[in-house]
Amino acid sequence: MNRLQRMFAAAAAWLLGAASLAALPQAALAQAAAYPSKPITFVAPIPPGGSTDVLARDVARRLQERLGQPVIVENKPGGAGSIGSAPVARGPADGHTILLVNTAHVINPHVYSKLPFDAMKDFTPVVWMTSLPLGLYVNSSFPARTLAEFIATAKAQPGALSFTSSGNGGATHLFGEMFMLQSGTKMVHVPYRGSAPAIADVVGGQVPVAMADAPLAAPHVKSGALRALAVTSKTRVAAMPDVPTFGEAGLPGLENSVWIGVLAAAGTPPDIVRRLNREIVAIVREPAMTQRLVELGFEIVGSTPEEFGAQMRQDYERFGAIVRNAKIKID
Repeated sequence: MNRLQRMFAAAAAWLLGAASLAALPQAALAQAAAYPSKPITFVAPIPPGGSTDVLARDVARRLQERLGQPVIVENKPGGAGSIGSAPVARGPADGHTILLVNTAHVINPHVYSKLPFDAMKDFTPVVWMTSLPLGLYVNSSFPARTLAEFIATAKAQPGALSFTSSGNGGATHLFGEMFMLQSGTKMVHVPYRGSAPAIADVVGGQVPVAMADAPLAAPHVKSGALRALAVTSKTRVAAMPDVPTFGEAGLPGLENSVWIGVLAAAGTPPDIVRRLNREIVAIVREPAMTQRLVELGFEIVGSTPEEFGAQMRQDYERFGAIVRNAKIKID
């Protein structure tokens, strides 16, 4: 091949490469324009029946109406969320499989030595939908009627009281550890596989105390089966207006609401992420939906993907420090 032929060959190769690169954004745009082209699987790595599961199903129903494709909620609890989360991390980054998450998603990497995914790198933030305050609840037969009385009772019987949580190393477990640290009390942690069975055993009297989310506990408080002593929100929860915040009850510093959001696989096209974000934000801000969620005890957020990513990074660091301080390790 002479010099002129080599020049032509090099130019042709450059043009072919440039054309291929130019085609990539067009391919991504075409993929986003066709989205969704099939049913969407909304993976919930939690048991059915809890307040977060109810939220997922409400959002899925409305998302199906807005996108024109079935949106199917699949409950896959267990393995610290890994049973449900891992397939999303390994699956196609096309937005047809999305993942429901809460604060436990950024806690798990600190309490489990091995997870089959990287909680921060293997997912793309889509939207922070809502927050839900946590609270301290006791069975209605428990003698303490205020937080101060409860703390006095717990201090008088170190290790005699037990409290339920939604699972080892989860947000309600960490909240219990934070409460004991700040109140100077000592209780025995009883982990459950999910919030619904945890609260059910406190309602039934098998365990006296629950660290649980407000939406799940509120109906039992209204029925008189549970007594709420304080909640972690900065202001009172609309579903339980007579229940003080921890600050009001004399124990400030426990403002620790749990966020609930949606993730997709890392590498999902930005246009698809923005479409999902736009639709889900519109759903949680629908007046009827907002009213229903607030009445249940949720706080409406509806963030951008970037805001959700920033919150995840902040809580990853914050809860990592709490786990190390409390020396929590599951395996």
